[in-house]
Amino acid sequence: MKKSKLVMVGNGMAGVRTLEELLKIAPDLYDITVFGAEPHPNYNRILLSPVLAGEQTLDEIVLNDWAWYTENGVTLHAGKTVTEVDRIKRVVRATDADGNVIEAPYDRLIMATGSNPFMLPLPGKDLAGVLAYRDIADTQAMIDAATKYKHAVVIGGGLLGLEAANGLMKRGMTVSVVHVAPWLMERQLDDAAGKLLQQSLETRGMKFLIGAQTQELVGNDEGREDGEGAPSKGRVRAIRFKDGTELPADLVVMAVGIRPNTALAESMRLHVNKGIVVSDTLQTVTDPRIYAVGECAAHRGIAYGLVAPLFEQGKVLATHLAEFGIGRYTGSLTSTKLKVTGIDLFSAGNFTGGAHTEEIVMSDPSGGVYKKLVIQDDKLVGACLYGDTVDGSWYFKLLRDGRSVADIRDKLMFGESNIGDVGHQGQSKASAMADSDEVCGCNGVTKGAICKAIKDKGLFTLEEVRKQTKASASCGSCTGLVEQILMFTAGGDYSATPKLKAMCACTDHGHQAVRDAIRQSKYTNTGAVFSGMGWRTPNGCASCRPAVNYYLISTWPKEAKDDPQSRFINERMHANIQKDGTYSVIPRMWGGETTADELRRIADAVDKYKIPTVKVTGGQRIDLLGVKKEDLQAVWNDIGMPSGHAYAKALRTVKTCVGSEWCRMGTQDSTQMGKDLERAMWRMYAPHKVKFAVSGCPRNCAEAGIKDVGIIGVDSGWEMYVAGNGGIKTEVAHFFTKLKTAEEVLEYTGAFMQLYRLEGWYLERTVHYVNRVGLDYVKKKILDDHEGRRALWAELQFALDGEPDPWFEHQKAAVDTRQFIPIKAAAMEGSTA
Repeated sequence: MKKSKLVMVGNGMAGVRTLEELLKIAPDLYDITVFGAEPHPNYNRILLSPVLAGEQTLDEIVLNDWAWYTENGVTLHAGKTVTEVDRIKRVVRATDADGNVIEAPYDRLIMATGSNPFMLPLPGKDLAGVLAYRDIADTQAMIDAATKYKHAVVIGGGLLGLEAANGLMKRGMTVSVVHVAPWLMERQLDDAAGKLLQQSLETRGMKFLIGAQTQELVGNDEGREDGEGAPSKGRVRAIRFKDGTELPADLVVMAVGIRPNTALAESMRLHVNKGIVVSDTLQTVTDPRIYAVGECAAHRGIAYGLVAPLFEQGKVLATHLAEFGIGRYTGSLTSTKLKVTGIDLFSAGNFTGGAHTEEIVMSDPSGGVYKKLVIQDDKLVGACLYGDTVDGSWYFKLLRDGRSVADIRDKLMFGESNIGDVGHQGQSKASAMADSDEVCGCNGVTKGAICKAIKDKGLFTLEEVRKQTKASASCGSCTGLVEQILMFTAGGDYSATPKLKAMCACTDHGHQAVRDAIRQSKYTNTGAVFSGMGWRTPNGCASCRPAVNYYLISTWPKEAKDDPQSRFINERMHANIQKDGTYSVIPRMWGGETTADELRRIADAVDKYKIPTVKVTGGQRIDLLGVKKEDLQAVWNDIGMPSGHAYAKALRTVKTCVGSEWCRMGTQDSTQMGKDLERAMWRMYAPHKVKFAVSGCPRNCAEAGIKDVGIIGVDSGWEMYVAGNGGIKTEVAHFFTKLKTAEEVLEYTGAFMQLYRLEGWYLERTVHYVNRVGLDYVKKKILDDHEGRRALWAELQFALDGEPDPWFEHQKAAVDTRQFIPIKAAAMEGSTA
């Protein structure tokens, strides 16, 4: 049977999603040809902001790589602009950069031309250095500009403008945002939330000119060439306002909205009104052989700019192309759940309120939380959330279903967890959701669909869930919820892997096979493992490299060389990266005990480096949040305390109560025991993070029952518990043995840790290791085999002897200190060299 010819103009998210849906239900119906104006495969345009900020690479935001097109029989003409469509002969014509013409006949045609950024018609808009922010080329141009210039101005205080401003700030530029409206993101937020957002961003260094009206962009006409930060002739140098004032600008980014890209459609004489006008089947009203989908389409007078409606359109269109003749697109009720420069925002419906509506408002500016719910006729008709959006999807469900909220009105503001018998859900919110509840609004994926995919296909990682279900693959705002579902569905943690599962796509070998081969063949570097075990990818990938590196250094201490580049970013930086791009520093406090001198040094460092947040952690230490990357070394030096390894797969904390030294209930000196344990094992890397606790009596104030190793003081000595976990799925530790002396506690704890270090799989918590091998097996190796236990303890001591503190012994710990140099300074050093 001869296949029909399907041609698509546009290679963006909406169009390619349509093809994905079509290939699922009718993979052999069409010969498919795609024309894309950009020289790239389909990528996630929403994630250009993290690329600009340096948090992701272009490769990481590709949705369908080049191989996907080949594997699915799709002919892709990338970098080819369609110039003409002959509707009589049904032929699409495109040209490449050299002027060559490519023709493609069609039986069905999809217009997926997306939208164009709107450029304000200002004098000077064509100057060099004046950009829109829409695609990879724009993003790369901004990245390049940030290496040469200092002053950036972003026109537009909507989502895209703020993300551009944030990215340019992280690239080292001084950034001002010009916004003509009275508050930021006026289409998604009310005035109170918009002003809270502005205050928060101002504390991070972003500058705003609210209500300012731009008159023209001023170019440099002095003829001087590029110097350090000097604009070349013909490049923008300033922005001039209607009041005559000027603001320096070496780079101007216009982010003032988008318009449907209908130029080609108009040349084809298709009906255009706010977009290419389509019916409920996404067919153009002019030509039933031609469809339109995405931002270029106008359905019932609306052209949508959010990804969720566009994907809904794609699903309906696919059923018609597959000749199923079912499904109608009747429009979308949209909600906006966004993360602007690390701040969570949500809005839906009529959040501005007005006549015949009532408002319930909760405002906590100091806490960074604002909530407004709008009610009309006992129904929720709008919501605006700032800072705390955990209940956004629940509010949207109430709004969409149109149910009366009269019976829950008094509890409505406090969220779903306070309704009925749900109780406090905390991080286990996902476990209490119904299977029919929507998790990913962009792609319309329910909890039940995610759970089914995890169970049926044996999914293990977030990337696998994204690939199979599309959940969290678009805007990413539901990522945390998807991770929770993955954790409890797959067995409580990412580490609950099937025994025979391959480590990653680079190899068919599982974790145990790799551990065994490293010991049997005495591999001491990653290259030897990859070569000797026949890795498909010579250098491995981000999944297998950290695991193999850990297996090498734990199996052959002092012989295998640690490879910092095979570690995750936190372990390379030796600090925890935060969602705003700054870092968290947690110095070690032995057993949670500190001194006045240590506290003074911490306080001085906080003042000196303007660290915005200081918090006491659950592990009885002090966390300095918001440290700039270039200040990390200086902060470590000024504090002068050992690394807390809060960023590493290592011993994090030993939590203690005050014990018998001070507490009238204490039976043993738990603080000293905790300090001894921590000093003995603080440099210990492990398959996953490890936490200890020591309580001085059975009242267990240190919560030893949910730690990897818990020690509880009793009249006769100590009780030892192992394999507890206080994470998303709480696991109570197993009673292991009774011990009489502190020396025995050290020996038995060290032996258990070394056994776990040698036999645990990478990213496998102690609870899952013990569940996998069995508690009886662990008891046999440690309680019954006295010589074996002592040997394990000796092996651990040998491995830890001489291990460097990465905060102070940079060279010995193989810390690349160049990573702490600011981007611009590094660029200057490179040019000097």
